[in-house]
Amino acid sequence: MSMPAKFRAALHDFGGGNADGALLVKVPARVNIIGEHADYNDGFVLPMSTALFTWATASPRDDRKIRVTSHNVGATCLFELDGIQPGESFSWVEYVKGVAAELEDLGIVLCGADILIDSDIPLGAGLSSSASLELAVAKALLSIAGERVPEPDLAKLCQRAEQRYAGVQCGIMDQYTLNCAKEGHAILLDCRSLEVAQIPIPSEMGFIVTDCGVKHRLPDGQLNSRADECVAAVEILVRDGQEIESLRDLRTDILEANRTALGDVLYRRCRHVLTENERVQSAVQALENGELQDLGTLFDACHASLRDDFEVSCDELEALVSAANASTGVFGSRMVGGGFGGCVLSICRSDDATEVAKEIRANYASVTGKEAWQHIVEPAKPARVISRA
Repeated sequence: MSMPAKFRAALHDFGGGNADGALLVKVPARVNIIGEHADYNDGFVLPMSTALFTWATASPRDDRKIRVTSHNVGATCLFELDGIQPGESFSWVEYVKGVAAELEDLGIVLCGADILIDSDIPLGAGLSSSASLELAVAKALLSIAGERVPEPDLAKLCQRAEQRYAGVQCGIMDQYTLNCAKEGHAILLDCRSLEVAQIPIPSEMGFIVTDCGVKHRLPDGQLNSRADECVAAVEILVRDGQEIESLRDLRTDILEANRTALGDVLYRRCRHVLTENERVQSAVQALENGELQDLGTLFDACHASLRDDFEVSCDELEALVSAANASTGVFGSRMVGGGFGGCVLSICRSDDATEVAKEIRANYASVTGKEAWQHIVEPAKPARVISRA
């Protein structure tokens, strides 16, 4: 597949030589059908990839330096491979530094490289732009070094990079999906065992992603605070004698018996994780049976739980969900990603997706005056190197 015209032009400006012969990596975006804030609680998630991409091209250097340019950010950073340390404040280059550091920690001796990154995945929209960047860099550096890391292990490596260098207490869902999900399939991922079942997406199901226009920045701490609250809840339950390792092990009887000890906030955080794991299992059945209405009902319940129990919504997300659900042909809608902004996912019949998307956009504009970015989900292959010099 040829690279996008804008990326070819950026590569020429970058000085990357012959664009047709460059090492080129292509990594899709991630859309989570259901299972929000379950991954870092060892729970179940049901994500899929879609045809929005991060592209990376790379060429070797004669030294031990990484020069990385982001066409999206309009910035270039240079760092040494020896003695990599996290920066004092968050920057996009921390994702790149983290991946390089984790690869070297595996005992892989990397070469210096010039890397150019470009992406059509909206930043801060809940579509896994950060994990896509991590995997693009990882595959580029590995290819230059002539090394390989198995896909599941590479996903875990990129997760560690995000946690240690970007400071985000993320789960494994994003990296695993982008590296392991088959084209046209969702994956039912057990985030504790990393067991995977590939679930075909019925052709009659259409999914529309609409951006509310509010960008979230996960390292600002809101996602981390929810993760910390989940850990605190587990500590309370363990002190009470419950044999659980994470909220994945929670049952309704345990939750209700410890409602007073947990307090209102932690009780509701636990209730979201418990019921979300149940919704994931129900969603698998809806996919396998082609039940659009059932899946739409689960979307609505998921959104209500994220809004009321996990408290990760915002006014713009609420307005967009209402606008989407008021549109003809929509079976249900919910926020996707970490929350506090980003996108809404709606389900409709695939044949109706284009017209439904237009109505969602019009409804949202009539309420907010904002023209929303949209994407109709399309099948995509997992992260891969698609050409080499």
